[in-house]
Amino acid sequence: MEFVFEKIFVPNNHSFISRKLPLSSNARIHSHKNFELNYITSGTGRRIVGDNISGFETGDLVLLGPDLPHCWELLDAENNEPPTCIVTHFSENIINSDFFKMPELEKVVALLKQSNRGIRFKVENDTEIRDILTVMSESQGLEYYIGLLKIFNNLIKIEDREKLSNPMHQSSVFSKNIEKINKIYEYVFQNIQEGIKLEEASSVLNMAPSSFCRFFKKKTGLTFMEYVKNVRVGIAAKLLAETDKQITQICFESGYNNLANFNHYFKASMGKTPSDYRKNFR
Repeated sequence: MEFVFEKIFVPNNHSFISRKLPLSSNARIHSHKNFELNYITSGTGRRIVGDNISGFETGDLVLLGPDLPHCWELLDAENNEPPTCIVTHFSENIINSDFFKMPELEKVVALLKQSNRGIRFKVENDTEIRDILTVMSESQGLEYYIGLLKIFNNLIKIEDREKLSNPMHQSSVFSKNIEKINKIYEYVFQNIQEGIKLEEASSVLNMAPSSFCRFFKKKTGLTFMEYVKNVRVGIAAKLLAETDKQITQICFESGYNNLANFNHYFKASMGKTPSDYRKNFR
């Protein structure tokens, strides 16, 4: 199974994002900078975390630290329910925030620091945690953050835990790939408004465009232009949530020069038009 890199958008005014996502039978091992809490709502399969390979089933609850390779591969659905999980991504900088320096959160910070090997919480389909995560995946604003604190409160009380992976020692090849991908990420973010050009992006890695496209797809699971579209939508979502800028202005600031295309790609990615998405934060 091949390894890919991801960059996940976590809006600054939330510190995290929680979503209900489908499980896949052809999932790929991937890594990202964020913390991740993964709760299986339906389905069974194979879980890969670092060098650990084991099975999962409904109720599986795992906390992952930044840069830890992982994958949940579906093998079977249960009771004809759609195989799904609730995935919550926390900003990797969350434990450095002033709020998390409060004495009451010391155990939470300690838990997050221990997650660099992956932690499985041995609970049997904990309905309270499932209910909180379900509400979080459908909420916004202060209700969102209250749910986060409730989850932390539940996690630190679970004493039966298993560290999944041995400490990760990244090879030089792994590190070089991360460095190359991060150079492309930086190029995209720095040039998203002015325009992204394949020739310029490939020259960042001193590659021919065709070789660059193959490399990027192999390492991220996305074509370069698919990634650029995701970045544009992520920037637009952030501006819609955090500013009062006109949607037309946000369209251009996120790299689109056509409002119709912007509306089309945003709705296809987020499931809502830009104006409907903004209503969630008002």
